[in-house]
Amino acid sequence: MMSKDIDFPQYRKLSNEKVFYKILSDRKFIEIQRMGSKAFLYEFNATKYPEILKIQDMLNLEDEYLTSNALEFGKLIDDYSL
Repeated sequence: MMSKDIDFPQYRKLSNEKVFYKILSDRKFIEIQRMGSKAFLYEFNATKYPEILKIQDMLNLEDEYLTSNALEFGKLIDDYSL
């Protein structure tokens, strides 16, 4: 169960440091995927139950999710001109 006191945005990354997330709310997030010398930015609005669970897992640091920060996320946007 998620706490109602979460301040957004929250930042997460996968343990392999190839996918980074900016969580805007309990139903919306931005994802940056690094692939070789390129990166891709995707925006998601969670409407289906599995997507909502994914956001909860990210917020709860489940499985391979680690804490990140705005500086790390912003650097990716700048470095890859996203």
